[in-house]
Amino acid sequence: MSEQESKKPCMQDEAEKKEPEKAEPEKKPEEKPAHEEKHEEKHEEKHAEKHAEQEAKPSPAEKKLKEQEEEIAKLKAEEEKLKEENRHLKTEYLKAYADTENMQKRLQRDFEQQDKYKMQSFAKAVLPVLDNCERALAVKNEDENYRKAFEMVLRNLTKALKEEGVEEIECLNQPFDPNWHQAMMTEHVEGVKPGTVTQVLQKGYKLKDRLLRAAMVKVSE
Repeated sequence: MSEQESKKPCMQDEAEKKEPEKAEPEKKPEEKPAHEEKHEEKHEEKHAEKHAEQEAKPSPAEKKLKEQEEEIAKLKAEEEKLKEENRHLKTEYLKAYADTENMQKRLQRDFEQQDKYKMQSFAKAVLPVLDNCERALAVKNEDENYRKAFEMVLRNLTKALKEEGVEEIECLNQPFDPNWHQAMMTEHVEGVKPGTVTQVLQKGYKLKDRLLRAAMVKVSE
């Protein structure tokens, strides 16, 4: 073999070596099936929800603290309710107490009034007897015993009534008072101030501070 032939293969080898290597094509990532992708998404969502639930779920200490706060709030509400009921009962008690006091005072006043004027009906019934005794004594009678008898009856009856608070109303020569006097007629009297009682036609009587019978009088004008 000649030298030229032996060198030819070597040159071919060098030429092959000098040829640039072709870059291998990049491998594209394998695409997953759609059902697998959905399954993974659901799995991730469940995992996220579970993680959120775990984060939202309070710890035992937090749970206990929350229960204590709820119990305190409940006790405070119950306390306010009891305070309100207590205020209501106190108000009702004060009203009832005031009503009782007023009723007691009214009954006491009524009792005192009744006791004070218990003789009123009897005294009114006796007044005509006094009038008749005075009329009998005003008539001239020579029988001394007759006169003494009427005087004794009048004196004892007047005394008994006075002890019970029944008294004659003083009105002669007094200013006319419509609260105690009843003017039956008027007359002009020299030297007498107008509105003065000049004559008593029928005596008037009072029971303590209450009028039993107004005095019938004649008044100056």
